[in-house]
Amino acid sequence: VLYRGADILILDEPTAVLTPQETERLFEVIRHMRDDGKSIIIITHKLHEVLSVSDRVAILRKGRYVGSVETKYATELSLTEMMVGQKVKLNIERPDPVRPRPRLMVKNLTCKNKEGVATLSDVSFTAFGGEILGIAGISGCGQKELLESIAGLEYAYPGSSISFVTDEGEEEELVGLSPREIRNMGVALSFVPEDRLGMGLVGSMGMAENMMLKSYASGKTPFVERKQPTELAGKIKEELEVVTPDLKTPVSRLSGGNVQKVLVGREIAEAPAVLMTAYAVRGLDINTSYMIYHLLNEQKKKGVAVIYVGEDLDVLLALSDRILVLCGGKVSGILDGRTATKEQVGLLMTKSEREGKEDTHEQS
Repeated sequence: VLYRGADILILDEPTAVLTPQETERLFEVIRHMRDDGKSIIIITHKLHEVLSVSDRVAILRKGRYVGSVETKYATELSLTEMMVGQKVKLNIERPDPVRPRPRLMVKNLTCKNKEGVATLSDVSFTAFGGEILGIAGISGCGQKELLESIAGLEYAYPGSSISFVTDEGEEEELVGLSPREIRNMGVALSFVPEDRLGMGLVGSMGMAENMMLKSYASGKTPFVERKQPTELAGKIKEELEVVTPDLKTPVSRLSGGNVQKVLVGREIAEAPAVLMTAYAVRGLDINTSYMIYHLLNEQKKKGVAVIYVGEDLDVLLALSDRILVLCGGKVSGILDGRTATKEQVGLLMTKSEREGKEDTHEQS
C-alpha cells in the first residue's frame, strides 16, 4: 500500500502480530506519512498505542459514535471510561502462586505440518498448578500447535512427552491419546481454542446445546440429558452477564464478547486441573477482557495450572507469573512475569533458542 503512494491509509489492528520493536518501526513510518500530509486511520484496542501514535481519537461504544478527543488531553483511563460509559479500574490482578506444584510436564515436544516442516521443535517446559504461564510469540510460531498437541488434537512425533501429574504425584502420559481418551483417564483438561465458533462452539446451536458438547457422552440412557446443561447455561448467562435473547438463540448471533463468555464459562465449569486459553480476549471490549482476566485468576487461586496464549505483551506481563517465549517453534526463553520487560520479551520473540538462553535468567 505504501509503495502505491496511498494518500489515505486505514489500518485495522496492524500490530496484532508484531513485536514491540516492529511496532515502533511501523509507527515511525506512520508519523513520517502524517508529516507528509497523508491521512491515517488506525483501529486498535491497545490504548497505549493510541496515545503514542495518534493526534485525535474517535470512540465507539456498541456500534455507536460517542465522541472525539485530542490525544494530548486523553489518558488510558479517560478513553476507557468513554468506551465503557462508566468509571473503571485498569488494574489486572496478579496474586502470588500458593503452593505451586508441577501439573503438566512437556518434554522434547515436536510437531510437523503436512509438508513435513517442524511447527514445534524439542519444546520443553513445566506448567505449575496455582500459576498462570503466559505464552508469547509472533503469530504462527507454534502457539496453536502447542495447545492442540496437549489437548490431543495434534500429532506429536516419537520422542515427545506430555505428562499430566495427578494429585498423588503420578505421571500420566498423554501423547498418542485422543481428547476423549484423555477425558476417560480422569484428566481434567479444559481448552479455549483460538477459533471460537469453528472449534470451540457450534454456531448454529444455542447455549444449552453447546453445554451438552462436554456432557452428552456421559449419559446413562439412550436419551440426551438436557436438564443439567440447561441449568449450566442459565448459570453462565447470569454470572457472566451473557447478552442473548434466550438460551436457544444460536451462539453465532451473539457478539464476540458474549461468544467468548459462553466458551470460557463452559470450560471453567468442568473444574479443570489444567486450563488452556488461546487469545482469550482478542477483539473483546475492555469490560469483557477484564472479566476474563478475573476468571483466569480465580482458577489460579483454586490451584489450576493456567496456560494463557496472548498477543498483548502488556497484558502478558501484568497477568502471568512466568512467560514462555516461542520463536520459530522453539523455546527461546522463560522469564519471570514480575521482572520481565516488553523489550526482553520482544527480543526473545525474534531470537533462536541458543541466543535466547543467553538473555534468560530462569529456565524450566
